Order: sequence, then structure tokens, then C-alpha cells
Amino acid sequence: MALLFAVIVILVTTAMSLPPVIRIGAIFTEDQKDSPSELAFKYAVYRINKDQSLLPNTTLVYDIQYVPKDDSFRTSKKACKQLSRSVQGLFGPSDPLLGAHIQSICEALDVPHLEARMDFESTFKEFSINLYPAQDHLNKAFKDLMSFLNWTRVGIIYEENYGLFKLQDLVKSSPSSRSEMYIRQASSGSYREVLREIRQKEIYKLIVDTDPANMQQFFRAILQLQMNDHRYHYMFTTFDIETFDLEDFKYNNVNMTAFRLVDLDEPKVAEVLRQMERFIPIGPAILNRTGVIQAEPALVYDSVQVFAHGLASLDRSHVLRPVNLSCEKEEPWDDGLSLYNYINTAELHGLTGHIEFNEGRRNNFKLDLLKLKKEALVKVGEWRPGHGINVTDVDAFYETTSTNITLVVMTREEQPYVMVKNDKNLTGNARFEGFCIDLLKWIAQQVGFQYAIRLVPDHMYGVYDPETKEWNGIVRELMEKRADLAVASMTINYARESVIDFTKPFMNLGIGILFKVPSSQPTRLFSFMNPLAVEIWLYVLAAYMLVSFTLFVMARFSPYEWNNPHPCLAESDVVENQFSVSNSFWFITGTFLRQGSGLNPKATSTRIVGGIWWFFTLIIISSYTANLAAFLTVERMITPIENAADLAEQTEISYGTLEGGSTMTFFRDSKIGIYQKMWRFMEAKRSAVFVSSYEDGIKRVLEGDYAFLMESTMLDYAVQRDCNLTQIGGLLDSKGYGIATPKGSPWRDKISLAILELQEKGVIQILYDKWWKNTEIGRA
Repeated sequence: MALLFAVIVILVTTAMSLPPVIRIGAIFTEDQKDSPSELAFKYAVYRINKDQSLLPNTTLVYDIQYVPKDDSFRTSKKACKQLSRSVQGLFGPSDPLLGAHIQSICEALDVPHLEARMDFESTFKEFSINLYPAQDHLNKAFKDLMSFLNWTRVGIIYEENYGLFKLQDLVKSSPSSRSEMYIRQASSGSYREVLREIRQKEIYKLIVDTDPANMQQFFRAILQLQMNDHRYHYMFTTFDIETFDLEDFKYNNVNMTAFRLVDLDEPKVAEVLRQMERFIPIGPAILNRTGVIQAEPALVYDSVQVFAHGLASLDRSHVLRPVNLSCEKEEPWDDGLSLYNYINTAELHGLTGHIEFNEGRRNNFKLDLLKLKKEALVKVGEWRPGHGINVTDVDAFYETTSTNITLVVMTREEQPYVMVKNDKNLTGNARFEGFCIDLLKWIAQQVGFQYAIRLVPDHMYGVYDPETKEWNGIVRELMEKRADLAVASMTINYARESVIDFTKPFMNLGIGILFKVPSSQPTRLFSFMNPLAVEIWLYVLAAYMLVSFTLFVMARFSPYEWNNPHPCLAESDVVENQFSVSNSFWFITGTFLRQGSGLNPKATSTRIVGGIWWFFTLIIISSYTANLAAFLTVERMITPIENAADLAEQTEISYGTLEGGSTMTFFRDSKIGIYQKMWRFMEAKRSAVFVSSYEDGIKRVLEGDYAFLMESTMLDYAVQRDCNLTQIGGLLDSKGYGIATPKGSPWRDKISLAILELQEKGVIQILYDKWWKNTEIGRA
């Protein structure tokens, strides 16, 4: 009985185990023969068979076939030949076109197809296990990095015919609606020509999707055209940037960025690579001479590991029966779906990081972000699906390595931003002072550069002339590259942003109305009546007359108000009434003035009338006294206008703004009815209402009958220094001052970070208090 039980156990165990030998097929192109990818595939099979920890009772045997590149017919024939030899899984090829044909065959016969190739289609493919990250994920990673770096003008260089198709999502949905894409296809023989065109167009941000085999020629073209300074930033789509010789680029501040799949800092990865390197003779051939494995061999190695993990999971609960399959009959393999499902649920940590699948596509993986520094390529962040970019070393993109560079800074004289000192002995930057000058000193110290300040020749900030189709002022100086920066009270608006770049705003403001404080009214004879309105005085007079006559009439009708004028003659028939017409008015007047009159009503009716009058006078006198005190304390000012609407509805007070400034542009381009009406008024009286400087505008306001439309920061500065000036109404808009740079300047992002840091530290607020609150500084 015991013997029978043991036999049953052995039979069940044998039935549930994998076959002792499992055949797997691999297809490589002829140019991949003895390549690192093929050697990595062989080494992975060797490792699994040697360790025997994953598949202790099973040996993997590979069948490798070589096919011509771009020959899908011969590739299909080779795959069918392998399937007829009962292979349980097919690997490769890495060519995108050939891989699609093999995948369709495996899908028809229910054979797992393990790939390590880029796949442009985002649709689900049955029986496909692809370890290469999906292209939509990669495009999202590139877009997130471009958004972080704030790229607005980008050049894309691709080499393979499918390169543009690969990056089409990146081109169609650029990270910013204002991004400008310049796309060119290049080959090893046309690198210089394409790069020269990009240099002529002054494009400094490039995405490079070239064949890794031609990368050194691309680098040579960069050096020959001297496109290797701090202005240029190259983002490579290859995962193998660590395998290239970058010695010529390490010390000239050129920016090179790329993602990688293989994290060499991982201890498990490093240990696998050490064992691989010691495996003679194929180990050193798999690795680069620096000991770095390329992405494709690493993905091929991991694909074999994934297949083995799927087999191990299946071994615990399923029977695998190898079958010779025929492409002609198209009869699917019964156990293929089960094996595919176990492979699809496999999770492990391989050379390319965490491996996990969702419907055969790589999921929950990590891309390391690499950046070239002086010493070497270093990891500065990472990207994960669903989490986006996480830059851990922001300073790597804004290194202060150019302290010996002198930038030309264009500005415009304007209190208190930029002012020229009266000392004639001063030269250079020492001639200038003001808020913007102090801010420039702080930024230059933060970013690391020298500067030379220049005043704009035409004394204009910059306005576009629709007739000549040209810009003037500071904007034109930046567009024609006669200046590197513009530091002034320069407003950020759409028109300027379309031709130049601006940093983050260092000051927020709006348009306000500057007006002269109304003069006090002259003292008049009847000024004492001002506390009450004229209507109130008329009502009081009417009440005075009405109550006086009422008292007279009531006294006449009441017998209690008739008295004997001669008390000694009691029999006298003569009686008189004390409330005659004159006495009635005298009584009302005396009580109104709170004095009394010597007359006292005796009848109930006259007393009621008198009481009502007394209560009325109490209210009137109390109100008058309170208003009189207020009038004596605060003198009432009469302002002819209260807001922009009042200004637009009248013509007695003229109004204007600074010629050639953003405020003029605001009214000229506004679609709001009131502002359009105000612009028509100013346009009709251009020579009379526009001024060339803020000082002239303030002077016009002080002369009277003129309102100056100006930016709120300058308005506050003027109001705090002259008590005869005031602001009318609120702000008409909201905007900011920024530092301007030419389009695509590498200094914009560095200066933006410096401005944010100065704002967080409170330095900009300190400078504002210094130049605005301290009325002794910059007083005209």
C-alpha cells in the first residue's frame, strides 16, 4: 500500500512539472550576429541553466536564427521553421518592422512573443510581452522635461525614417502652446549642414534622435561648428549616452541630457554586471569598454529572465505540453495562453529596474535623468509613469559657471528704477542707481556674471508700429542682439512676449489714474449752513411757519389761553390772548434757539403743539451740531472724477499716458468699450496728452485739469513724495514687471530662479521699501 502511494505521488509530481527541456527561439538581424544583444541572450540562458534556483528540473535550449534587415518574408519563414520545432517562446527581433510581423504570427498560433523593441502603436497586442517602454510614455517624459526646462524654441533632428513617426506625439502636443518646433531629418553625411541651419535660426534647444552608431560623427559636427557652449542644450533619445565618449564636452558648459534604463548604482545590477564581465569570452563583449551595458542587451537579458519567471509560476499549477506548430494549419497552441498569462503577471527586478506588465506593456518602471557636468554624467532626477519628472538636482541645469562673462544690460532712465547720479566723475555702472540697479547687483551675484549698463538710445520701452511693422526701444535692441538683458520697469505683455522672452515677474502692478488733490473751497458768508442741505433748511423754515400759525390758531380757539389783562378788576369783561401772531412767532423762535420766550402755553392743545416743536428742534439742533463738528474737523474736498468711467464721460479734464509704453498699448489694443473710447480721445489729441516721461506727466497733473494714466508702482512713488497728488479709483488691469532677454536666451531660466529666491528671502521687498518708503531717496 505504501509503495502504491509513493508511485501515485511520483506520477502526480511528474505530471505537474515542466518538461526537462524547453526550447526557445530567438531572431536577430544579420548585422546583430555576435552583437552584445545576441551575447546577452545566450548569457541569460546560461545563467538560468547554471543557477538552477529558478528552474531546477528544466533546461532552456535556444534556437537562434539570423534574418536580413527589412526582409519580412524571410523573417516569417524563419519564425515558422522555429515554431515547427516546438519552441515555447519567440524572442526578437528588435527591428520595429520585422517585430510586427513576428508578433502577428505568434498571435495567430498563441505563442508568447517577448520583445525588446520600440513599439509605435499603443493598442493592445495579444501574446506580446514588450520590455521596451511604450513610446507614449517616452514622449510624455520628454514633454515633462521640456516643460520643466521651459523650452519655447526646439529643434528636432531624427535619422531613421520612422523617427518622426516615433516623435509625432511630441510634435503634435508640445508642452507649451507657444512652443516653436523646427524638424529636420539628417544622416551621418548631413549632420553639419542641418546643424548649421539650426545655428543660423538661433535655436539652442535640440532633441537628437540619431543612430547610436553615428553618434561620434554627430559629436564631431557639433565641435566643428562650435555649437558646444553654455547656450546649447542637447536632449538625446537614446538610453545609451553613458557608453559614448563625452570628454570633449565636459569642460565647456554645454548641456547634454538623456534618460537611462540601467541604474548602475543599484547593488544588484552592479553585481550582475560584474559576474557578466568575468564570464569569458563573451562577458566583456556584452559590456562597453567602460563596464556599462547598453539598453538593448540589458532588455534582452531581462526578457529571458521574465520568460523563466513565467515558467516557474506555471510550474506550480499547470502542465506544459510542447507542440510542433504549423504556420500553414494555424492551429493555436493549447497551453500558450496560460504561459502568456503567467509571464504577463511576472514581477522582478532586472538590469532595467523594476519589471511589471499591464497587458503585455511595461508598467511602473523608472527612467533616470542624466545630465553632463564637468566631471561626468550624473543622475539629477527620475521620471515615472503617472508621477512625472522629479528633478533632485535643480542646480545642475543652472550652474553658475560663467562669472567671467560680461552681459550688456539695456535700460531706461526712470525714477526710482534707474537714475543717473549727478556726480560727473563717475563712469561705467557706478553712474547708475535705483531699484533695478540694486536688483541687478543681487541677480548678477546669484547667477554669476558681469554686466555693463547701457541706456536705450530712443528712450522707449518698446512698441510695435503696425505701419512700419517694426519694434522700437528696448525690445528692438534685444531682438537685434545688441543687448543680452533688459532690466527696467518693463511690463510683460503678449506682444512683447511673442518676440522676446521674459523672466518671472519681480513686481506686480496695474494701471492707475494720477490726479491733483482738489483745492479747498473758499469761505463764504453762509458757510455755517453747510452742515445741512438746502432742502433741510427749507423744511425747517416751512415747519417754523406752520407751527407758529398752528399755535396762534389753537390759542385762539382754547378758552384757557384767554386772560383778564386787569386782575384787579374782576368784573371786567375785557379779555386778551397772550399768543398773538407776533408772540407765537417769538415763542417758536425762542424754543428753536434753546432760549425761552417768557410765554407759557396753558391749554392742553397748545402744550401739545409746543412739545412737538421742542422734540423737532432737539433732533434738528443735535444733527446740526454733529455735522458742524465734522465740517470743522475735516474739510470736504470735491473731486470732479471718481473712476475711469467718469473720466471717459467728460471732456473738460484731458488725460493721457506715456508714449511708447505698455499703458499706451493697453488702451490701443483693448476690446473694452470704455477703454476704446478713452483711446479715441487720446489718439485725437496725441500731441497734447501723451508725454515722453513720467516726470512730464506728473508735471502736467500738478498744473491742473489733467489726469495721467500710469503704472501703480510709479503712481505710489509719486504720491508718497507730493501731497498734492492722489490716486483716483482702483487699478484698471493687473500685470507684472520682468527682466527681458532675447528669444531663446539661456539666461532667462537662471535669472527666473534667482528672482524667485530673492522673493522668498524678502530681498525684493527690502529693496522696494528702500526706494519707495524712504522719501529722502530719489526726491526730485
